[in-house]
Amino acid sequence: MVGRPRATVAAMASYRPGKSAAQAADEHGLDEAVKLASNENPYPPVPSIVAAVAAAAGDVNRYGDHRAAELRAALAGWLDVDAERIACGCGSVGLLQQLFLAYVDPADEVVYPWPSFEAYPVDVAITAATEVAVPLVDEAFDLDAVAEAVTPRTKLVVLANPNNPTGTAVHVDDVRRLVERVPDDVLVVVDEAYREFVTTDLGDPVHDLQPDHPNVVVLRTFSKAYGLAALRTGYAIADSTVVAELDKVLIPFAVNHLAQVASLAAIEAADEARAVIGRLVAERDRVVAALRADGWNLPDAHANFVWLPLGERTDALYPELERRGVVVRPFPGVGIRVTIGTPAENDRFLAVLAEVATAG
Repeated sequence: MVGRPRATVAAMASYRPGKSAAQAADEHGLDEAVKLASNENPYPPVPSIVAAVAAAAGDVNRYGDHRAAELRAALAGWLDVDAERIACGCGSVGLLQQLFLAYVDPADEVVYPWPSFEAYPVDVAITAATEVAVPLVDEAFDLDAVAEAVTPRTKLVVLANPNNPTGTAVHVDDVRRLVERVPDDVLVVVDEAYREFVTTDLGDPVHDLQPDHPNVVVLRTFSKAYGLAALRTGYAIADSTVVAELDKVLIPFAVNHLAQVASLAAIEAADEARAVIGRLVAERDRVVAALRADGWNLPDAHANFVWLPLGERTDALYPELERRGVVVRPFPGVGIRVTIGTPAENDRFLAVLAEVATAG
């Protein structure tokens, strides 16, 4: 090994993105494959967003605004909060890493339900913190157990709501009961990357929790619902003192110029985007109904993916799906997560799954 990496980094595994369709097709000798592994929106951004990005492309020889001030102001107006309470970062995952860098010292504890978003343990390892993973119960959060896991060493409690990979969700009233049991100097991070796909009333932590609990931080993103995954714009809504700390560890120009332009256009085109989101939600519900009709057991889905808790069957089933050209996201020994794609892609997944199940 060249150099002397930190022991925690040398020992950790890298984040593993979903395999591309082209890679899967090449590996298995297929003409083509479909990728349902990374919770991407299968549709491009609405035309006005594409036009705004194209018009701004000639300016990429210059850096964008480091603080994304115009975007912060637009988000503040959109969300009806003060601009000082908005931070922008390289996707919500970038802001998550900023929270770890700003608040977590080596050996501090970070509490979260598990399984959940795979970036959480990566950030724990990067900061040499201590992971406190609280097992799910019936694919859902056990918030009483989460509260009981908090100790004087806890710096962050992180909740993905809806949860990735299970797609389950909790109401803001349940989160409030957790927050009321957590010391005020512990940040409770509500990671809402999939909020736009929720069709039940879960409440809004920005307006329902933050006025009374300034230690609540809410993360959101333009990557999923608005089809901007490649441009990576996330935002946090938090107390202004938290935003100040996040800005200290913001990588220079992390939110690039095109990302800022696209995000501003997405806010303007929110009504158009909601129509696309509605199509995806309808497809999700169709896929859930089809899976249940075929005898599969799965929790209610609140995001743009479905979760099959297959346990030990996972390791045998997902490679067979991939060999037939359907790339999903496996969680070895636990289950598979399947992104909602176009109707044709979803039909292909359902047919291939039925074929694999019959063959097995």
